[in-house]
Amino acid sequence: MTKPSTVTDYVNALPSQRQEPVRKLIELAQTHLPSGFEERLNYGMPSWVVPHTHYAPGYHVDKTLPLPFLSIASQKSHIAVYHMGIYASPKLLNWFVETYPKHCKSKLNMGKSCIRLKNVNTIPYALLAELYAKMTPQQWVDVYESRVKPG
Repeated sequence: MTKPSTVTDYVNALPSQRQEPVRKLIELAQTHLPSGFEERLNYGMPSWVVPHTHYAPGYHVDKTLPLPFLSIASQKSHIAVYHMGIYASPKLLNWFVETYPKHCKSKLNMGKSCIRLKNVNTIPYALLAELYAKMTPQQWVDVYESRVKPG
């Protein structure tokens, strides 16, 4: 199997039961992320990054890569939304954790930046749309510079 080279290829290569939920999550990002993020495949998954044209230093782990912000991946047992803002901003994380039960009856399953969506029928799309809209590229760069990037 060849690796997908576009976001559309990525979605089309998914099992049929995952295509529509992942497509919806991508559409939410395209619609609700503030302008300035760039869509691309990053680490083999649909991602939105702060391009080098806005943040020249790039990602400290690999400076040839743009600064990652949001990624969506179909994993073996779940769909993952990786949102670096909730990893780096305690205020945003607290808002998300407190607001989640108002949108979804299933238990929140997450890691540092990863929101694990195990049941495609209970994905809180409206909440994720709100989350996507809460941080601009410049706000992410500021948080990244102050809290994440090694000094």
